[in-house]
Amino acid sequence: MTTKRPNAIEKAMEVLMLFAPSNRELGVTEISQRLDLHAATANRIIKTLAGKGFLQQNRHTRKYHLGPSIMSLANALYRSLRTEMVQLARPYLEELRDALGETVVFEVWSGNATYIAHVEEGPQRVRIAGTVGDRLPAHAAAGAKAILAFSEEEAVDRALEEGMPRLTLATITDPEEFKRQLKVARKRGYAVDREEIDLGINAVAAPVFDHRGKPVAAVVVAGPSRRVSGAARSQQVRLVRETARRITLRLQMREGDEEEFAPPEPLWEVGFPAS
Repeated sequence: MTTKRPNAIEKAMEVLMLFAPSNRELGVTEISQRLDLHAATANRIIKTLAGKGFLQQNRHTRKYHLGPSIMSLANALYRSLRTEMVQLARPYLEELRDALGETVVFEVWSGNATYIAHVEEGPQRVRIAGTVGDRLPAHAAAGAKAILAFSEEEAVDRALEEGMPRLTLATITDPEEFKRQLKVARKRGYAVDREEIDLGINAVAAPVFDHRGKPVAAVVVAGPSRRVSGAARSQQVRLVRETARRITLRLQMREGDEEEFAPPEPLWEVGFPAS
């Protein structure tokens, strides 16, 4: 029985998949060896992919990495996922806003930072850093920190490579201190922003995980520091974590299970620890 040989399109897809998950630069020889391709064949495929923007050559090393066309496709996927996640999460975010009476933000991870995907304004409008679609600083935003706390160390390093500018006197600018705080956030299950982006504004965030168990978004409550403390046993922390858990369960629900899905108990029935 003969084995079907991959066609040109399949070979091109195999070349692209070699760059997952870290996008490490690869040369023509390494690609040809890893895929058992003739060097001329590998070179032809690489040149074609580079010509269409799917690969890009480093002019110094002469090796290749993923190109702008891949980023365009990834951005399209991120936008669709963000839209779907927001639609799924919105009822839970509204319920959290009503339960706490504070502004609720939904941050979605993309690239090396989070973006504001949705905002539910509380009855007492509060100024937050940015509006829907804005990119937030990974070293200061509560949602980004909640996501990074449950991410691989490589993701943390990539985020920090973009810099840690001081936004307020409270902004963390030391990488080691930042990583230490991420370990605390992972242990607690939530992260905080204590006036690190805006003076007088605190935020509490908990991560949302996809079906792979990967953190992809965060539920955030933001408000004046006198009202949003981030204390471990506070009502805000309890409900933010619970809301993130609910959205995670809903996001992980397998397609076709809609009829079997039973919503969790209402937020106002969730018990609180003694103060």
